[in-house]
Amino acid sequence: MEAVIVLLKIVFILSFQFGLLPLFIWLERKGSAYIQDRRGPNRAAILGFTIGGIFHTIADGIKMFVKEDIMPQQANKALFALAPVLVVIPSLLTFAIVPFGDVLTIGERVINLQVASLNVGILYIFAISSLGVYGIVLAGWASNNKYSLLGGLRSSAQMISYEITLGLAIIGILMIYQALDLQQIVRQQNQLLFGFIPLWGVVLQPLGFILFIVAGFAEVNRTPFDLPEGESEIVAGYHTEYSSLKFAMFYMGEYINMVVMSAVITTLFFGGWQIPFLYRDGFHIFSLSLPLHPILVTLLQVGAFAVKVMFFCWFFVWTRWTLPRVRYDQLMKLGWKLLLPLALANIFITGIIIILVK
Repeated sequence: MEAVIVLLKIVFILSFQFGLLPLFIWLERKGSAYIQDRRGPNRAAILGFTIGGIFHTIADGIKMFVKEDIMPQQANKALFALAPVLVVIPSLLTFAIVPFGDVLTIGERVINLQVASLNVGILYIFAISSLGVYGIVLAGWASNNKYSLLGGLRSSAQMISYEITLGLAIIGILMIYQALDLQQIVRQQNQLLFGFIPLWGVVLQPLGFILFIVAGFAEVNRTPFDLPEGESEIVAGYHTEYSSLKFAMFYMGEYINMVVMSAVITTLFFGGWQIPFLYRDGFHIFSLSLPLHPILVTLLQVGAFAVKVMFFCWFFVWTRWTLPRVRYDQLMKLGWKLLLPLALANIFITGIIIILVK
Protein backbone atom coordinates (compact mmCIF):
# COMPACT_ATOMS: atom_id res chain seq x y z
CA MET A 1 0.00 0.00 0.00
CA GLU A 2 2.84 2.36 0.83
CA ALA A 3 4.37 1.82 -2.61
CA VAL A 4 1.02 2.64 -4.25
CA ILE A 5 0.76 5.91 -2.30
CA VAL A 6 4.29 6.91 -3.30
CA LEU A 7 3.52 6.05 -6.92
CA LEU A 8 0.35 8.18 -6.84
CA LYS A 9 2.32 11.12 -5.43
CA ILE A 10 4.93 10.73 -8.17
CA VAL A 11 2.20 10.65 -10.81
CA PHE A 12 0.65 13.79 -9.30
CA ILE A 13 3.94 15.68 -9.29
CA LEU A 14 4.81 14.67 -12.86
CA SER A 15 1.29 15.56 -14.02
CA PHE A 16 1.63 18.94 -12.31
CA GLN A 17 4.95 19.66 -14.00
CA PHE A 18 4.00 18.43 -17.46
CA GLY A 19 0.55 19.98 -17.14
CA LEU A 20 2.02 23.41 -16.46
CA LEU A 21 4.51 23.01 -19.31
CA PRO A 22 2.14 23.71 -22.26
CA LEU A 23 0.24 26.24 -20.18
CA PHE A 24 3.32 28.36 -19.57
CA ILE A 25 4.61 28.02 -23.11
CA TRP A 26 1.27 29.46 -24.19
CA LEU A 27 1.40 32.05 -21.38
CA GLU A 28 4.88 33.13 -22.47
CA ARG A 29 3.79 33.65 -26.07
CA LYS A 30 0.59 35.50 -25.18
CA GLY A 31 2.18 37.43 -22.33
CA SER A 32 5.08 38.61 -24.47
CA ALA A 33 2.60 39.63 -27.17
CA TYR A 34 0.54 41.78 -24.85
CA ILE A 35 3.64 43.33 -23.28
CA GLN A 36 4.80 44.23 -26.81
CA ASP A 37 1.31 45.48 -27.79
CA ARG A 38 0.47 42.75 -30.29
CA ARG A 39 -1.98 39.83 -30.44
CA GLY A 40 0.30 36.83 -30.33
CA PRO A 41 -0.79 33.36 -31.54
CA ASN A 42 -4.47 33.43 -32.49
CA ARG A 43 -4.83 31.71 -35.89
CA ALA A 44 -4.66 27.94 -35.35
CA ALA A 45 -8.16 26.57 -34.80
CA ILE A 46 -9.97 23.27 -34.38
CA LEU A 47 -13.61 23.22 -35.50
CA GLY A 48 -13.48 27.00 -35.61
CA PHE A 49 -12.32 27.41 -31.99
CA THR A 50 -8.95 29.04 -31.25
CA ILE A 51 -9.20 29.09 -27.42
CA GLY A 52 -6.88 32.07 -27.20
CA GLY A 53 -4.20 30.47 -29.38
CA ILE A 54 -3.63 27.38 -27.22
CA PHE A 55 -3.65 25.16 -30.33
CA HIS A 56 -0.41 26.82 -31.49
CA THR A 57 1.35 25.16 -28.55
CA ILE A 58 -0.10 21.78 -29.52
CA ALA A 59 0.95 22.33 -33.15
CA ASP A 60 4.48 23.24 -32.06
CA GLY A 61 4.69 20.08 -29.97
CA ILE A 62 3.60 17.91 -32.90
CA LYS A 63 6.03 19.74 -35.18
CA MET A 64 8.93 18.99 -32.84
CA PHE A 65 8.15 15.27 -32.92
CA VAL A 66 7.94 14.98 -36.70
CA LYS A 67 10.81 17.26 -37.75
CA GLU A 68 14.02 15.71 -39.01
CA ASP A 69 16.56 15.10 -36.27
CA ILE A 70 19.83 16.51 -37.63
CA MET A 71 23.18 15.68 -36.03
CA PRO A 72 26.44 17.37 -37.13
CA GLN A 73 28.79 14.96 -38.85
CA GLN A 74 31.74 15.82 -36.58
CA ALA A 75 29.70 15.74 -33.35
CA ASN A 76 30.30 13.27 -30.56
CA LYS A 77 27.14 11.28 -31.22
CA ALA A 78 26.75 9.62 -27.81
CA LEU A 79 27.24 12.80 -25.77
CA PHE A 80 25.23 14.84 -28.28
CA ALA A 81 22.23 12.57 -27.66
CA LEU A 82 22.83 12.34 -23.90
CA ALA A 83 23.02 16.10 -23.21
CA PRO A 84 19.27 16.90 -23.50
CA VAL A 85 18.45 14.01 -21.17
CA LEU A 86 20.87 15.35 -18.55
CA VAL A 87 19.05 18.68 -18.67
CA VAL A 88 15.51 17.31 -18.25
CA ILE A 89 16.00 14.53 -15.67
CA PRO A 90 17.54 16.69 -12.87
CA SER A 91 14.69 19.17 -13.34
CA LEU A 92 12.12 16.43 -12.80
CA LEU A 93 13.94 14.88 -9.82
CA THR A 94 14.30 18.17 -7.93
CA PHE A 95 10.55 18.42 -7.36
CA ALA A 96 10.54 15.15 -5.40
CA ILE A 97 11.20 16.80 -2.03
CA VAL A 98 8.98 19.87 -2.49
CA PRO A 99 5.88 19.56 -0.23
CA PHE A 100 2.64 20.44 -2.03
CA GLY A 101 0.42 20.05 1.05
CA ASP A 102 0.49 19.21 4.77
CA VAL A 103 -0.93 15.76 5.50
CA LEU A 104 -3.98 13.92 4.20
CA THR A 105 -5.76 11.72 6.74
CA ILE A 106 -7.75 8.83 5.29
CA GLY A 107 -9.09 6.63 8.07
CA GLU A 108 -6.13 5.79 10.26
CA ARG A 109 -3.58 6.41 7.53
CA VAL A 110 -1.74 9.75 7.53
CA ILE A 111 -0.23 10.62 4.15
CA ASN A 112 2.52 13.23 3.97
CA LEU A 113 1.97 15.25 0.77
CA GLN A 114 5.58 15.08 -0.29
CA VAL A 115 7.13 12.41 -2.51
CA ALA A 116 10.33 12.10 -0.48
CA SER A 117 10.73 13.45 3.04
CA LEU A 118 14.44 14.13 3.57
CA ASN A 119 16.07 15.71 6.58
CA VAL A 120 18.52 17.33 4.18
CA GLY A 121 15.97 18.45 1.60
CA ILE A 122 17.70 21.75 0.86
CA LEU A 123 20.99 19.99 0.17
CA TYR A 124 19.18 17.58 -2.16
CA ILE A 125 17.83 20.51 -4.20
CA PHE A 126 21.28 22.00 -4.73
CA ALA A 127 22.89 18.60 -5.37
CA ILE A 128 20.40 17.57 -8.05
CA SER A 129 19.79 20.94 -9.69
CA SER A 130 23.52 21.56 -10.12
CA LEU A 131 23.73 18.47 -12.34
CA GLY A 132 21.83 20.28 -15.08
CA VAL A 133 24.93 22.24 -16.03
CA TYR A 134 26.56 19.01 -17.23
CA GLY A 135 23.91 18.65 -19.92
CA ILE A 136 24.47 22.19 -21.16
CA VAL A 137 28.27 21.90 -21.15
CA LEU A 138 28.13 18.52 -22.90
CA ALA A 139 25.75 19.93 -25.51
CA GLY A 140 28.16 22.75 -26.25
CA TRP A 141 31.23 20.52 -26.43
CA ALA A 142 29.68 17.54 -28.25
CA SER A 143 28.24 19.76 -31.03
CA ASN A 144 31.74 20.58 -32.31
CA ASN A 145 30.60 24.16 -32.89
CA LYS A 146 32.45 27.17 -31.52
CA TYR A 147 29.24 29.06 -30.77
CA SER A 148 27.81 26.07 -28.91
CA LEU A 149 31.06 25.67 -26.98
CA LEU A 150 31.01 29.33 -25.95
CA GLY A 151 27.43 28.94 -24.76
CA GLY A 152 28.34 25.89 -22.69
CA LEU A 153 31.34 27.65 -21.14
CA ARG A 154 29.22 30.69 -20.34
CA SER A 155 26.64 28.51 -18.66
CA SER A 156 29.17 26.70 -16.50
CA ALA A 157 30.77 29.95 -15.31
CA GLN A 158 27.36 31.53 -14.74
CA MET A 159 25.94 28.62 -12.76
CA ILE A 160 29.04 28.21 -10.60
CA SER A 161 28.99 31.92 -9.78
CA TYR A 162 25.30 32.15 -8.96
CA GLU A 163 25.05 28.78 -7.17
CA ILE A 164 27.15 30.36 -4.42
CA THR A 165 24.77 33.30 -4.01
CA LEU A 166 21.76 31.00 -4.29
CA GLY A 167 23.06 28.85 -1.44
CA LEU A 168 24.10 31.74 0.79
CA ALA A 169 20.75 33.50 0.26
CA ILE A 170 18.87 30.77 2.12
CA ILE A 171 21.30 30.44 5.03
CA GLY A 172 19.26 33.07 6.89
CA ILE A 173 16.11 30.95 6.42
CA LEU A 174 17.92 27.90 7.80
CA MET A 175 19.23 29.90 10.77
CA ILE A 176 15.73 31.09 11.63
CA TYR A 177 13.76 27.87 11.15
CA GLN A 178 16.56 25.52 12.31
CA ALA A 179 15.65 22.87 9.72
CA LEU A 180 16.75 21.50 6.36
CA ASP A 181 13.52 19.56 5.74
CA LEU A 182 11.28 21.65 3.48
CA GLN A 183 8.10 20.34 5.10
CA GLN A 184 9.29 21.49 8.53
CA ILE A 185 10.22 24.90 7.12
CA VAL A 186 6.74 25.33 5.64
CA ARG A 187 5.01 24.27 8.86
CA GLN A 188 6.98 26.83 10.85
CA GLN A 189 5.69 29.58 8.56
CA ASN A 190 2.13 29.32 9.95
CA GLN A 191 2.86 31.77 12.77
CA LEU A 192 1.37 35.26 12.73
CA LEU A 193 3.03 38.57 13.57
CA PHE A 194 0.73 40.96 15.49
CA GLY A 195 -1.99 38.38 14.98
CA PHE A 196 -2.53 39.01 11.27
CA ILE A 197 0.81 39.16 9.36
CA PRO A 198 1.97 35.69 8.26
CA LEU A 199 5.57 35.05 9.29
CA TRP A 200 6.60 33.74 5.89
CA GLY A 201 10.23 33.66 4.87
CA VAL A 202 9.93 36.83 2.81
CA VAL A 203 8.87 38.76 5.94
CA LEU A 204 11.82 37.52 7.98
CA GLN A 205 14.34 37.48 5.12
CA PRO A 206 13.43 40.17 2.55
CA LEU A 207 17.03 40.61 1.38
CA GLY A 208 17.50 36.85 1.19
CA PHE A 209 14.40 36.61 -1.00
CA ILE A 210 15.67 39.29 -3.41
CA LEU A 211 19.08 37.64 -3.66
CA PHE A 212 17.53 34.21 -4.16
CA ILE A 213 15.18 35.25 -6.94
CA VAL A 214 17.89 37.19 -8.80
CA ALA A 215 20.25 34.22 -8.59
CA GLY A 216 17.32 32.00 -9.60
CA PHE A 217 16.99 33.85 -12.89
CA ALA A 218 20.65 33.12 -13.59
CA GLU A 219 20.25 29.47 -12.58
CA VAL A 220 17.42 28.81 -15.03
CA ASN A 221 19.07 30.88 -17.80
CA ARG A 222 16.20 33.33 -18.09
CA THR A 223 16.43 36.91 -19.35
CA PRO A 224 18.13 39.15 -18.31
CA PHE A 225 20.63 36.37 -17.60
CA ASP A 226 20.17 34.11 -20.64
CA LEU A 227 23.75 34.58 -21.82
CA PRO A 228 24.36 30.84 -22.60
CA GLU A 229 21.84 31.12 -25.47
CA GLY A 230 22.39 34.76 -26.45
CA GLU A 231 21.26 34.64 -30.07
CA SER A 232 22.52 38.15 -30.83
CA GLU A 233 26.07 37.08 -29.89
CA ILE A 234 26.47 33.32 -30.29
CA VAL A 235 23.55 32.32 -32.60
CA ALA A 236 21.68 30.18 -30.06
CA GLY A 237 24.48 29.11 -27.76
CA TYR A 238 24.74 25.56 -26.52
CA HIS A 239 21.73 24.25 -28.50
CA THR A 240 22.64 25.83 -31.86
CA GLU A 241 23.05 22.42 -33.55
CA TYR A 242 20.00 20.80 -31.99
CA SER A 243 16.68 20.21 -33.73
CA SER A 244 13.52 18.14 -33.46
CA LEU A 245 12.89 16.28 -30.20
CA LYS A 246 16.35 16.97 -28.75
CA PHE A 247 15.81 20.73 -29.04
CA ALA A 248 12.33 20.25 -27.56
CA MET A 249 13.92 18.59 -24.51
CA PHE A 250 16.14 21.62 -23.92
CA TYR A 251 13.09 23.83 -24.30
CA MET A 252 11.11 21.61 -21.93
CA GLY A 253 13.95 21.56 -19.41
CA GLU A 254 13.99 25.36 -19.25
CA TYR A 255 10.29 25.54 -18.44
CA ILE A 256 10.40 22.69 -15.95
CA ASN A 257 13.31 24.47 -14.25
CA MET A 258 11.14 27.57 -14.10
CA VAL A 259 8.35 25.60 -12.41
CA VAL A 260 10.79 24.01 -9.94
CA MET A 261 12.42 27.34 -9.08
CA SER A 262 8.96 28.88 -8.57
CA ALA A 263 8.04 25.98 -6.26
CA VAL A 264 11.23 26.39 -4.21
CA ILE A 265 10.68 30.17 -3.89
CA THR A 266 7.11 29.49 -2.79
CA THR A 267 8.23 26.90 -0.25
CA LEU A 268 11.05 28.87 1.34
CA PHE A 269 9.72 32.43 1.24
CA PHE A 270 5.94 32.38 0.73
CA GLY A 271 4.65 29.74 3.08
CA GLY A 272 4.45 26.89 0.57
CA TRP A 273 0.97 25.38 0.94
CA GLN A 274 0.17 27.60 3.93
CA ILE A 275 -2.92 29.84 3.85
CA PRO A 276 -3.11 32.46 6.64
CA PHE A 277 -5.61 31.48 9.34
CA LEU A 278 -6.19 28.01 7.81
CA TYR A 279 -5.33 25.06 10.05
CA ARG A 280 -5.96 21.34 9.81
CA ASP A 281 -9.46 21.64 11.30
CA GLY A 282 -10.53 24.80 9.43
CA PHE A 283 -10.23 28.59 9.48
CA HIS A 284 -9.55 30.42 12.76
CA ILE A 285 -9.63 34.20 12.40
CA PHE A 286 -9.30 35.97 15.74
CA SER A 287 -12.34 34.77 17.73
CA LEU A 288 -14.16 33.32 14.70
CA SER A 289 -13.89 29.67 13.66
CA LEU A 290 -15.06 27.88 10.52
CA PRO A 291 -14.68 24.08 10.75
CA LEU A 292 -13.79 22.37 7.46
CA HIS A 293 -13.51 18.76 6.37
CA PRO A 294 -9.87 17.60 6.33
CA ILE A 295 -10.07 16.70 2.63
CA LEU A 296 -11.36 20.22 1.82
CA VAL A 297 -8.48 21.68 3.85
CA THR A 298 -6.03 19.57 1.85
CA LEU A 299 -7.56 20.69 -1.45
CA LEU A 300 -7.28 24.34 -0.37
CA GLN A 301 -3.64 23.85 0.61
CA VAL A 302 -2.71 22.15 -2.68
CA GLY A 303 -4.63 24.83 -4.58
CA ALA A 304 -2.83 27.62 -2.70
CA PHE A 305 0.54 26.02 -3.48
CA ALA A 306 -0.36 25.74 -7.18
CA VAL A 307 -1.54 29.37 -7.37
CA LYS A 308 1.65 30.66 -5.76
CA VAL A 309 3.80 28.59 -8.13
CA MET A 310 1.83 29.85 -11.13
CA PHE A 311 2.28 33.44 -9.97
CA PHE A 312 6.06 33.12 -9.86
CA CYS A 313 6.10 31.35 -13.21
CA TRP A 314 4.27 34.38 -14.59
CA PHE A 315 6.81 36.60 -12.83
CA PHE A 316 9.59 34.83 -14.76
CA VAL A 317 7.71 35.48 -18.01
CA TRP A 318 6.96 39.09 -17.10
CA THR A 319 10.59 39.81 -16.25
CA ARG A 320 11.90 38.19 -19.42
CA TRP A 321 9.88 40.49 -21.65
CA THR A 322 10.49 43.60 -19.57
CA LEU A 323 14.25 43.71 -18.94
CA PRO A 324 16.99 43.63 -21.60
CA ARG A 325 19.79 41.08 -21.59
CA VAL A 326 22.89 42.23 -19.68
CA ARG A 327 26.42 41.89 -21.00
CA TYR A 328 28.43 38.92 -19.81
CA ASP A 329 30.92 41.05 -17.86
CA GLN A 330 27.99 42.81 -16.16
CA LEU A 331 26.53 39.44 -15.23
CA MET A 332 29.73 38.28 -13.55
CA LYS A 333 30.36 41.59 -11.80
CA LEU A 334 26.82 41.57 -10.42
CA GLY A 335 27.29 38.07 -9.04
CA TRP A 336 30.74 38.42 -7.49
CA LYS A 337 30.91 42.12 -6.54
CA LEU A 338 27.34 42.81 -5.41
CA LEU A 339 25.21 39.72 -4.75
CA LEU A 340 27.91 37.69 -2.96
CA PRO A 341 28.85 40.48 -0.47
CA LEU A 342 25.15 41.18 0.16
CA ALA A 343 24.50 37.49 0.82
CA LEU A 344 27.37 37.35 3.33
CA ALA A 345 26.15 40.57 4.98
CA ASN A 346 22.64 39.11 5.23
CA ILE A 347 23.97 36.07 7.09
CA PHE A 348 25.95 38.30 9.47
CA ILE A 349 22.99 40.58 10.20
CA THR A 350 20.62 37.63 10.65
CA GLY A 351 22.99 36.07 13.17
CA ILE A 352 23.20 39.31 15.17
CA ILE A 353 19.40 39.69 15.25
CA ILE A 354 18.92 36.06 16.36
CA ILE A 355 21.41 36.55 19.21
CA LEU A 356 19.71 39.80 20.31
CA VAL A 357 16.21 38.31 20.19
CA LYS A 358 17.24 35.28 22.24
